Amino acid sequence: MEDLPSGYRPNVGVCLINSNDQVFVASRLNVPGAWQMPQGGIEDDEDPKSAAMRALREETGITSTEIVSEVPKWITYDFPPAVKTKVNRLWGGEWHGQAQKWYLMRLMSNDESEINLANGEADAGFSDWKWVSPEEVVEQAVEYKRPLYEEVMRTFETYFAGTAKAAKCLSTKW
Repeated sequence: MEDLPSGYRPNVGVCLINSNDQVFVASRLNVPGAWQMPQGGIEDDEDPKSAAMRALREETGITSTEIVSEVPKWITYDFPPAVKTKVNRLWGGEWHGQAQKWYLMRLMSNDESEINLANGEADAGFSDWKWVSPEEVVEQAVEYKRPLYEEVMRTFETYFAGTAKAAKCLSTKW
């Protein structure tokens, strides 16, 4: 994977929007009150785009999407010490944090019955989901992910609101 920062676990993130340009977030089972966009690791034989589609399907059951845009570079975040210890034990590595490739996807159906957080997986990661504004995505994220989420929202802001004026309003919020 080209330009992957050293010491960071390769990962993908999905900013999924609906027809009202609201963003999909889900609440972590293991961190109550922590809302995040779907994300997942990249398998050895995968490219980031395929990993994003797989991660979205595994975590949410959603397959009716189209890729609208992507962040052109890897965005990194560091784990807080307690999280770093836990994930390095689970993942068998020595990671500072994650390097993520982000994709903006649009839900192509107004039928939300496709959303299934358990999706037949024994190790479901989320307990609940909702659609929120881009501002709420940042506000409701765990603190150490907020700068990353701000960058993702800034990158995709022109897709959230139909006009440049609305996009400018988003920019001033962050």
